Amino acid sequence: MNNKINRPLSFFRSTVLPALIVLLFALALFAVSARIWLPGDMLAPAPVG
Repeated sequence: MNNKINRPLSFFRSTVLPALIVLLFALALFAVSARIWLPGDMLAPAPVG
């Protein structure tokens, strides 16, 4: 009976969780590298005041 409970958890740990981590890393990499394609004036910090 305990095996039925552990089966979805092991699937989650072996498949879903690594895919989620890789997807999150890819999203962060895209967000950081997207600054390359921004126009030069948008790379500067926002003016204060």
